[in-house]
Parts: sequence; structure tokens; C-alpha cells
Amino acid sequence: MLIGSDWRSSQSEAVMEVISPIDGAAFTSIASGSKADVDAAVAAARSSFERGVWRNMPPMARKAVLLKWADLIEADTLALTVLGVRDNGTEIGMAEKAEAGSAIRTIRFYAEAIDKIYGEVAPTPGSHLGMILREPVGVVAAIVPWNFPLMIGAWKLAPALAVGNSVVLKPAETASLSLLRIAALALEAGLPEGVLNVVTGTGDVVGDALSASMDVDILTFTGSGAVGGLIMQNAGRSNRKACYLELGGKSPNLVFADAGDMEAAADATIGGIFRNAGQVCVAGSRLMVEQSVKADFIGLLNDRLAGFRTGDPLQLETQAGAINNAGQLAR
Repeated sequence: MLIGSDWRSSQSEAVMEVISPIDGAAFTSIASGSKADVDAAVAAARSSFERGVWRNMPPMARKAVLLKWADLIEADTLALTVLGVRDNGTEIGMAEKAEAGSAIRTIRFYAEAIDKIYGEVAPTPGSHLGMILREPVGVVAAIVPWNFPLMIGAWKLAPALAVGNSVVLKPAETASLSLLRIAALALEAGLPEGVLNVVTGTGDVVGDALSASMDVDILTFTGSGAVGGLIMQNAGRSNRKACYLELGGKSPNLVFADAGDMEAAADATIGGIFRNAGQVCVAGSRLMVEQSVKADFIGLLNDRLAGFRTGDPLQLETQAGAINNAGQLAR
């Protein structure tokens, strides 16, 4: 885990095996963080924020750091992609575009926004001046899921860092490696000590401690509705921190007889449910087809699925890779 500028083990000395969903074998291990580790990471983030090493940096300088970070990720795309596939099982063709590629675009977008989004001057009487300023809030906790760690991690990290916040990131316990790697690249790009901290570990320990922390100002979480409810409870019982929650749901595909292109609808239906082995928050997990076109549409699906390739996610021809973990597979 990364706290301040130090890579360290957990204070509890606990570790977690990293098990590849490709073959079920452990291929490395990472620290399993404790509440004490979370407290240390939050303290490092708070210290960096109060010292102003990042938030008081000139906007063009912050922009340059984030752009360099994106460049370093781009140069490391192949290694990051393979690492991520081994860690979370996403098929490699999709991982390259949806993971590293998306993270790069997101970081560059928010880096470029730093010197282009302005405050406002509110209309007031002549003796008054009213200004609306966009300012960092302080310490942001970001809890990222396992299905698209780089993409969703960048969605949370890039805007928080662009405006000058300090961050404590908790990756999913079954998909931490690629986020640890880009954290190292952030330091290499020039992000100051303590601005980005990463605590690996389980949700019931690390996630619970972050959501209950009295010194976290904002928490952003992507995951299940049940865990989102627990986070809101902890936030309310602690310092009533603001919570931004993106929670799971069910997404039906609807196909009506007047659809203009049934071939395209069939392709979209298959992509919607099998992309990343169906492990997508907007996966089309239900299909509703108008009765008059049901038989023909099912025929189109069957034709496409006859040649559908599942298997090793490191092979480019694989269309659906591995299920991320045993618990998910059992569902």
C-alpha cells in the first residue's frame, strides 16, 4: 500500500493472496490494510492538503503533472493491461480500450479542464462583490470496484486531483494491482507526497474505516446497493460526509417490432450481456422482446452465439473472459 510517499506493509502485517481468475492460482500477495493503516493514510492526505503542496500549486503546474501521469500510463499500457487481465479476468481486447485507454482519456480531460473552468461573478449591488469559486474540499476517499478498476478509478481520481484535493483510494480486494501500478506512476509524474494514498484490503475493514472516518470530507463509491447503504449509515454517524454513490441495478434490453435494425439490436444485446463476462453495472441482464418478432430475434441471437468464444482472457479472440472471483461465480 502507498501512504505518503512510502510503500509499506500493513501495520497488522496481514496479507492477501492475489488469485488470478484465469486459473485460480495465487501469483502474488498484497497488504491487507487495517483501521490503523486507513487512519495513517487519511492523516497523510490531510497533512498534504493543509500544507497546500498540491492545492496551492499553480494550475498550469497541476495540469502538467496530470498530463505527464497520463503519458506514463499510455507508455505502460501493455504491461498494465496484462497485469489487469491476470488480476480481474477481463478479456484483453476490451481491457486495453476500456481500462487503460479510458483512464488515459479521463485523466487528460480533467487535466485540460484545470485552466479552462472558471468561477463566476454573481450580480450584486454596486457596493458589493459576489464571487462563486470552485475550490477543493479536502480529503476524498474513493472506493473502486473490481470489474473496471482503472476506468472507474480514473473517473474518481482525475476530477478530485484536478481541483486540488488529496485522496485515499481503496481498490477492490480482487483487483488491486493495476491501481497500485498507476499510483506509482503518479509519483513518478510529480504528484507530491501524501496527495494520493492507496490502502488495499477488504471492504469490511478498509471501506468501513474510510466511511466512518471523521477526517474524510467526501466519499465516492461504486458498488452494490447494500454496501452503499452501509456507507451512508457510517457517513451519517460520523461527520456527515458527502457521499457520491454509483450503485448496481438491473438493466433490461427492450426490442420492439418496429426496431429499424434487428441485426444491430442482436449485436447490442449480446455485447450488453456478455461483455466482460456480464460483469458490468449496465449489463442487459434481462431481455424483453415483442411477441411478433420473438422467434426471429432469438434466431439472430443463436446464430451469433454459435461462434461465440469464451476462454483465456489473454487471447485476443476471446469474447468473454473469466469471472472475477469464486463468490461472483457462485451467484
